[in-house]
Amino acid sequence: MAQSAASDILTRVGGAENVVGLTHCATRLRFQLRDASVVDGAAVEAILGVMGAVPQSGDRYQVVIGGAVQTVYNDIMALPAMASVGSGSDDDAAAVKARERAKGPRGKIAWLDSLFEFLSDSFRPILGALLGASLFITFMALMGTLGVIGNWADPRTDLPPSWQFVNLMWQCVFVFLPLLVAYNASKKLGADPWVGFAIMAVVMLPGFSALGSSPEASQMSFLGSDVTTIPIFGVPLTIFNYSSQVFPPLLMAAALGPLYKLLRKIIPENVQLIFLPFLSMLIMIPLTAFLIGPMGVYAGAALADGLRAVNDFSPFIFAVVIPLAYPFMVPLGLHWPINAIMLLNIQTLGFDYIQGPMGAWNFACFGATAGVLFLAWRERDAQMKQTATGALAAGLLGGISEPSLYGIHLRFKRIYPLMLVGCLVGGVIIGIGGGVTTKAFVFTSLLTIPAFDNMPLYATAVGAAFLTAMLLVIFFGYRDKEPKAEAAGSVPATTTAVPMTAASGAVGAQSAASGAAGTRSAAVGSAVTIASPLDGDLVPLSEVPDPVFAAGVMGPGIAIIPTGDTVYSPGDGTVAAAQPTGHAFGLVIDGGVELLIHVGIDTVNLKGEGFDVKVKAGDRVVAGQPLVTFDRALIEKAGYPLITPVVVLNADDLGEVNPAASGAVVVGEPVIEVRAAATAESRA
Repeated sequence: MAQSAASDILTRVGGAENVVGLTHCATRLRFQLRDASVVDGAAVEAILGVMGAVPQSGDRYQVVIGGAVQTVYNDIMALPAMASVGSGSDDDAAAVKARERAKGPRGKIAWLDSLFEFLSDSFRPILGALLGASLFITFMALMGTLGVIGNWADPRTDLPPSWQFVNLMWQCVFVFLPLLVAYNASKKLGADPWVGFAIMAVVMLPGFSALGSSPEASQMSFLGSDVTTIPIFGVPLTIFNYSSQVFPPLLMAAALGPLYKLLRKIIPENVQLIFLPFLSMLIMIPLTAFLIGPMGVYAGAALADGLRAVNDFSPFIFAVVIPLAYPFMVPLGLHWPINAIMLLNIQTLGFDYIQGPMGAWNFACFGATAGVLFLAWRERDAQMKQTATGALAAGLLGGISEPSLYGIHLRFKRIYPLMLVGCLVGGVIIGIGGGVTTKAFVFTSLLTIPAFDNMPLYATAVGAAFLTAMLLVIFFGYRDKEPKAEAAGSVPATTTAVPMTAASGAVGAQSAASGAAGTRSAAVGSAVTIASPLDGDLVPLSEVPDPVFAAGVMGPGIAIIPTGDTVYSPGDGTVAAAQPTGHAFGLVIDGGVELLIHVGIDTVNLKGEGFDVKVKAGDRVVAGQPLVTFDRALIEKAGYPLITPVVVLNADDLGEVNPAASGAVVVGEPVIEVRAAATAESRA
């Protein structure tokens, strides 16, 4: 991607001044923004090389790139405007947490959001290494299947030195996986990642394992397992092989993060360089070796035992449930713990039984993308062809589902039911065949099919999942047949299910405004202009992070990102509704224009805190008269967007409603123009 395209992406997300931090995973740029409402999503998706854009909670925004994400990330970070952009200050982090509490994607439970972000960010940076290692594994599996070498996955097999070396190419990643996870997890929680790395490295030293061979070591039974212990200053130390373990480093980092922040507050700054890492290691190394490490091993084993019990009870049920669950688990980040269990299965059992059914989901996902690509070619949709081609390549060659999922499937709701049928077909075939296993962790792609023990069964299952989803998408299509009607019909249904602002105070303001004007003429001349009620930046209504306003269900208009703290009357008229919470006002402007001004999104939840209402229903107001003053800091700290929709409620009676300005606006400047072909009739 050219440097100009990187600049375009940065511009469309609001510029460097709107970027708190930028990271990336295997396929996506992950922006943490100061205000995600200013992002021009449609313009982002139109940029050459962009496969999709995904708004998320907490002013996070993801731009789906595909395999070139590292290059694009480097290009953006190389822009001069990004020189001062980092991970954000402590104040930024606090604001992010506040926003997460306000609108977390997993049921508004802050700790659950934080948990899965922690898991995701602990694994995402090493996906490239895992993917590369999985292809070495596939090659070794293929050589074993062809009889060129023996059982490459069994350490007791005496491979020739040349093949031993090839085997080391994938073991380097999986043996030292705890160190990679410890680094990422510690960094995620604000600790020095190298300190986390060093703490985990202690229990992976050959000398640590050698303690189990000491004459003082003894065997004991714990939770049905034989373990080796040795007294260290009179305290029993459990000796484990921590290779490939992921739960111990995650738990270690979870303890190190708060400890590191506490010590940083206690230790004077001028000696932190020495004593902060020293005291962290002094406390955490014994804690990890004696307590956290064994806890992680047993916790992972318990989760693995639970899944294995389901599989042992009915491999058929297990093979069907896994691919049907994954399409919902991946967007929520719930698949990361399952990936950890796959790795644990391979270490403890010598094989894994989850990846086979998971492959049915992946290939159903890729098949749906292939169906979209076929239709895009037929419809000559260049943008979708680009998106689907990149997503399909990432899936079939790399086993990565995110480009398909975020770039296409989550944008078009017709796809998911069709894709689930493909998941079901693939899972049923694997279940009927008795299941498939693999001796190593792989990304389920075309290239890794040889890694599974029953290749014919696995290939048949994933092929059927792929073709089923593809043909169903081609036959039924993926776009809504009447998108306008769909938008108008589906969004209000959403407002009845969740406490959106438009379903509460905004609708009340709308009803009151309509009632106030119901007995009078809505006579409008050839053109009427509405002045800006705020100082700020004007943006399209479609950028409001509320589907009711963004879809135009309330009516056409504009939105303003305020730079001040007062809302003024945009013209002479009457206050039809003034919500006591101060977040919404219905006005009837002289001439018959019914206007809704909604201060911020979800601000009704503040129950009036931070709002000083200046008018009441029935008051006569003049242009420039204050309606309400609001506390910006309080609203922002609570995590609510300040973007303010200004909507014409009776546009159907008036005529065309168009923006009259763009960019920065000041109070009193025309922002909406209402044009009527003729005088509207009075309404009953």
